[in-house]
Amino acid sequence: MPTLRWTTVNTPAPDTEAFVMTSRFEVRSLKDVPRFFAQSLSAWKQVSGAPGAYGASLIAQPLKRTFWTLSAWEDKAALYAYARTEPHKSIMQGLRPTTKGSVFTFWEVPAADLPIDWTDARRRLADQERTGA
Repeated sequence: MPTLRWTTVNTPAPDTEAFVMTSRFEVRSLKDVPRFFAQSLSAWKQVSGAPGAYGASLIAQPLKRTFWTLSAWEDKAALYAYARTEPHKSIMQGLRPTTKGSVFTFWEVPAADLPIDWTDARRRLADQERTGA
């Protein structure tokens, strides 16, 4: 399972909050995996120059056709600005037809708690998927 471990982009002040997002994408077929993985890497690399980014991680499970992302941001506005910026915007629009399903969840943590543990992120995604809340 290829994992891009947590990479700190900017170190927040310890007395601030961080806005965290985690996601899970499942692609429709194994033939879509290489393209999805390559495009995911491009979007992940974009985080390193994104204003307001604190850090990110990516897990790819190619044989399960599943990709997981985890990132922390200065605030919701910084995350959404990144999502609307190229190449992320076009990448996500282009990959949408290849995805079978996706789940996102968001929360805030004290910046001193970064990086977020994948166990916590996956639990939150499972809760989101189960409750739809």
